Amino acid sequence: MEHVKYARAKKLRIELPEDSMGSGGDYKKNLFEEEGDNHIWTSVDTPMRKGAFEKSDIEKINEIEYHFSKIMETLGLDLTDDSLAGTPYRVAKMYVKEIFSGLDPKNKPEAKLFDNKYKYNEMLVERDITFYSHCEHHFVPIIGKAHLAYKSSGKVIGLSKLNRIVQYFAKRKDLPFR
Repeated sequence: MEHVKYARAKKLRIELPEDSMGSGGDYKKNLFEEEGDNHIWTSVDTPMRKGAFEKSDIEKINEIEYHFSKIMETLGLDLTDDSLAGTPYRVAKMYVKEIFSGLDPKNKPEAKLFDNKYKYNEMLVERDITFYSHCEHHFVPIIGKAHLAYKSSGKVIGLSKLNRIVQYFAKRKDLPFR
């Protein structure tokens, strides 16, 4: 049986043999075809598979390093060259420890609250918090600004914590419109 994928922009039909889908266990046949452009609302949160946190960071880095070296080899890059030799490891470490660190709940910042001693009862606003994320469809960077506002119910959160929370949620796969 043939699997068929469609490229949305040009409606290009690409037929792939069944064994080219890898393990195939998680592949949802024709999901893209059924959802079309309606995929935008299929998930409010970053889609995560069951057991996503069973591997340690070291295991993830080792696995990504291996696969990224295969990508580089496929592109024809010489991994014996001094400038490229450590690249698969650096990319793997960057993915796990930096740009996708927000995927792991253990990295969620602690949000300490303080008493609102000054009895400030207006809207508290923090604007223009710059964040960097990555598109879950294409793995390309998303750069944006977040604006947060809340009204105190007797407690306030430190401004630096608001920034850390934004950075945590930005360090996961996302959609520019989510």
